[in-house]
Amino acid sequence: MARITKKEKSDGLYQAILTLKTEEEVYDFFQDLCTVTELRAMEQRFEVAVLLKQGMIYNDILERTGASSATISRVNRSLAFGHGGYQVFFERRAEKEQAEEKKP
Repeated sequence: MARITKKEKSDGLYQAILTLKTEEEVYDFFQDLCTVTELRAMEQRFEVAVLLKQGMIYNDILERTGASSATISRVNRSLAFGHGGYQVFFERRAEKEQAEEKKP
């Protein structure tokens, strides 16, 4: 997969995201930054990634999310051959869930 090079991107956006502390701050930031259509597209791709990680098949994901087969395929390629962004999330979520299970 192609990667945006350091020269091509603006660190400002990524640094701004890192300053956000609560879910509400993140939600408000993305509401200001993106159109409803852009947000829905990102939310859909994220949901597709979660369902693929859970082992759900394409047809069931298509039916559940309304995502096109092209979108599902793209997300699947990102999971398999991407830059590891989804994987970082899945690992951290699993760590958090394990820590919460250990709490009395």
